[in-house]
Amino acid sequence: MLDLARSPEQIGNTIRRARKKMGMSQSELGERTGLRQATISQIEKGHPAAKMETILSILSALNLEFQIGPRTSFDPYAIARKDV
Repeated sequence: MLDLARSPEQIGNTIRRARKKMGMSQSELGERTGLRQATISQIEKGHPAAKMETILSILSALNLEFQIGPRTSFDPYAIARKDV
């Protein structure tokens, strides 16, 4: 699975899809990461203040990782818009 994410909402959606694809509940993911189910829910909803350490822990539990590369869009406002 390769997903493009430019916003907290898109990261949250990617995490949700991966979790569901693995047949895992938010509570189960929380147990694997040592996080509360409510924290998993907030991140999946795109909470903008999530700590990088928390995101990385969740990605690891889902056997995912960040990959950094050149942007495919040169719109400087793309990250702030909800429709991207």
